[in-house]
Amino acid sequence: MRKMVEILDAKTREKLCFLDKVEPQATIAEIKNLFTKTHPQWYPARQSLRLDPKGKSLKDEDVLQKLPVGTTATLFFRDLGAQISWVTVFLTEYAGPLFIYLLFYFRVPFIYGHKYDFTSSRHTVVHLACICHSSHYVKRLLETLFVHRFSHGTMPLRNIFKNCTYYWGFAAWMAYYINHPLYTPPTYGAQQVKLALTIFVICQLGNFSIHMALRDLRPAGSKTRKIPYPTKNPFTWLFLLVSCPNYTYEVGSWIGFAIMTQCVPVALFSLVGFTQMTIWAKGKHRSYLKEFRDYPPLRMPIIPFLL
Repeated sequence: MRKMVEILDAKTREKLCFLDKVEPQATIAEIKNLFTKTHPQWYPARQSLRLDPKGKSLKDEDVLQKLPVGTTATLFFRDLGAQISWVTVFLTEYAGPLFIYLLFYFRVPFIYGHKYDFTSSRHTVVHLACICHSSHYVKRLLETLFVHRFSHGTMPLRNIFKNCTYYWGFAAWMAYYINHPLYTPPTYGAQQVKLALTIFVICQLGNFSIHMALRDLRPAGSKTRKIPYPTKNPFTWLFLLVSCPNYTYEVGSWIGFAIMTQCVPVALFSLVGFTQMTIWAKGKHRSYLKEFRDYPPLRMPIIPFLL
């Protein structure tokens, strides 16, 4: 038996649309497409449909007949605002730091003064830092294009400005000091640099390994969610202790970079990044615990046995 669907504005309760004879097997994604035909300004990615005005958004794959509604289903609409694809946001926010850092590394004019234009640092650590920083963002760009599989296709357009301000701003701040003509190497010299470089490389390999493991959990074009477990790759064994080892390795990389360069802006970037990734990790950890009853009890969100 076909259903009728009315869509109300979540704020004003104004009736926006009435859909007659909707198939009970219709998904929320299909209902969004029908709604777009009457209101083209709200394309599907902008729409949030809910059973309650202040409730959670329904998933695109939710089926109408499985929802707790009667013959006439009342859904509440909220405009999510202009949207942009995750891929576009990631490519933009990661390409910026790569380009900006190199401007300081090559000491282009108007940064350090005319006499330093296109000069090169005599310190080996400065060149190693450039290689590490550049390789990190090249890795991120390649992962965005060929590795990551996003459960949501878009995010609010405003996020691109917020994210780029964060990544681009910190990249410029770090690069200015690390590539400054008056920069001095770390206190403990080559030993400190070698140790930090080892930490950085190990954590970058670990981060990439986790991203590959997470990709293999979700077939292309699917939104399937599974519990991530360690594989034969030793870098994935951290899954035994934490829910989001990709964040653990990411933080480790920046700690290594901070030790290598002994630069305050890098340390602050690491601290801010750790704070944000801890929030994300806790959220994902709670989601895993809620979704999977058999989720491994020993795991912590980001730091083994602690956090």
